[in-house]
Amino acid sequence: MASRALPDGAILREARPGDEAGILDGIHGLALYEREPEAVENTVPALTETLFGAEPRAFAHVIERDGGIVAIAIWFLTYSTWTGRHGIWLEDLYVDESQRGRGYGKALIARLAEVCIEREYTRLEWTVLDWNTSAIDFYRAIGAAPMSEWTTQRLVGASLAAMAARA
Repeated sequence: MASRALPDGAILREARPGDEAGILDGIHGLALYEREPEAVENTVPALTETLFGAEPRAFAHVIERDGGIVAIAIWFLTYSTWTGRHGIWLEDLYVDESQRGRGYGKALIARLAEVCIEREYTRLEWTVLDWNTSAIDFYRAIGAAPMSEWTTQRLVGASLAAMAARA
């Protein structure tokens, strides 16, 4: 699917070169919403390499309205050893605050679900902050189920370096 027109004239499409600044704006908007505006280190050149370089490792879909990017979904592939199939990890889903309530979040998730079905991927997964009740309510409304028996673990910074030093 190259692009899909949405009822209000917006377009849902795969990201393409030239979208990086709009995608980065969405990343900054999400960081601000998640109360970590200083945490973003990403740059336009880094996004260019990540999304459109010789070997992309992450992918994005965007919603464009009136010539600007108003919503983003950034994702990458996972793999389940149990099913022997890939899945999608939705890293970021963000809709500009001024554009919420138009169904853009649902449209992006529906498109990623469609990608899963088309490619025979078995999962579409993501995390949500436990205080983000509006997002949690939205995810429950579309049929997403919490994986409450699982907790996310992460190595970063000094702990990551210390573990690497043990290798």
